[in-house]
Amino acid sequence: MASNVNPTVRRRRLGMELRKLREDKGMTAEQVAERLLVSQSKISRLENGRRSISQRDVRDLCDVYEVEDRRLVDSLMQMAKDSRQQGWWHAFGDIPYSVYIGLETDAASLRTYEPLVIPGLLQTPEYAQALVRGAWPETAPADVDKRVQVRMHRQKRLSETDNNNPELGPLRLWAVIDEAALRRHVGDAQLMIRQLEYLIEQSEQPHVTVQVMPFAMGAHPGVNGQYAILEFPDASDSTVVYIEGVTSDLYLEKANDVQKYSVMYEHLRAQALNVDQTRQFISGIIDHYAGKEQ
Repeated sequence: MASNVNPTVRRRRLGMELRKLREDKGMTAEQVAERLLVSQSKISRLENGRRSISQRDVRDLCDVYEVEDRRLVDSLMQMAKDSRQQGWWHAFGDIPYSVYIGLETDAASLRTYEPLVIPGLLQTPEYAQALVRGAWPETAPADVDKRVQVRMHRQKRLSETDNNNPELGPLRLWAVIDEAALRRHVGDAQLMIRQLEYLIEQSEQPHVTVQVMPFAMGAHPGVNGQYAILEFPDASDSTVVYIEGVTSDLYLEKANDVQKYSVMYEHLRAQALNVDQTRQFISGIIDHYAGKEQ
């Protein structure tokens, strides 16, 4: 299993090519579904990369779209074959948010807002373990360990030496974190001190920016909840807004949706404490946990 194979991104690229062929043919997804005797949702999921696509699917769609260029058909068939290979995360078994991991693995930049917890890419193993145990109390210990291992593996995207995609360089991360995430006790005080010290340490990397949104700011554009914006180095890969859910996640790719969330994030960055203020603020909370606060 090659470490640089990313089936999620390859499925998205293939889906975009198939959507373009359908639109060039002037057909709706419903019309294609009727021709192939499948559901419209299947066609939609194939086009947005949310479903595994077989070479037979590609062949049938190319027949419907009357694609005569054999080289194009062969290229799309090869993309379908490549998209069914496994990414590194499959070695850990069934991961609920595997689609997101695939996107994050190939992203060039990630902007995230976290209202309740420290972002996964900036968590210590001890914090991650305590968080998973608290958030999913019925999870078996082995599954808790698996989730933590996956989270730690994801953090390699922030490293130049352990990057799963060396041609990309480290992931450019910009995280706005609500004060609530810093003050929420996950584990004991010593665990929180180590976590917040690690957060400051990571924020000193040139490609990592951390800002805190203090309680004193009051209502702000992030009160509606957590979200992340992923951008990719290839211009053909559309920006994705990711919203995490309990039983299912939401991925937004329409230009209008992405624009709204991007503008909202700019307001968040403008209203949050700047980088230096953030480090001082986190240091003050560390003192609080250490019992040094007057």
